[in-house]
Amino acid sequence: MTDANDPPRDIGEFIRDLRRNARISLRQLAQQAGVSNPYLSQIERGLRKPSAEVLQQLAGALRVSTPLMYLRAGLLDGRHDGGVLAAVAADPDLSTAQKQSLTQIYETFRRENARQRDSGEAPAPPAPPTPAASIQEEQT
Repeated sequence: MTDANDPPRDIGEFIRDLRRNARISLRQLAQQAGVSNPYLSQIERGLRKPSAEVLQQLAGALRVSTPLMYLRAGLLDGRHDGGVLAAVAADPDLSTAQKQSLTQIYETFRRENARQRDSGEAPAPPAPPTPAASIQEEQT
């Protein structure tokens, strides 16, 4: 699998890797994303650069975050959530499903924090440490 920190020119390879990891054919992904089969093939081979809209459609079909797709395509600078998303995407020890779950959880937390900030609500108190975290702290 490609590294999330690879240059944006590798967006096609990144999409191909996600598709293969999801075990779906090029034709299936094209249909789910609402793009033509030849166009998707050209994107994967690096012959065409997808628009932000097409990247969003592909992200939805592949069940990955749109910001991650934009980051890989060079449409985001990575200053905000790209570091976390890139780290999750690059972790070889996580399955595709695990990466998708972590990305969705992270984005949910960011949206909730932004909503609280915009509405002037007090932030939620931090959760108590889990038993595993307490054990790790005692061991260090």
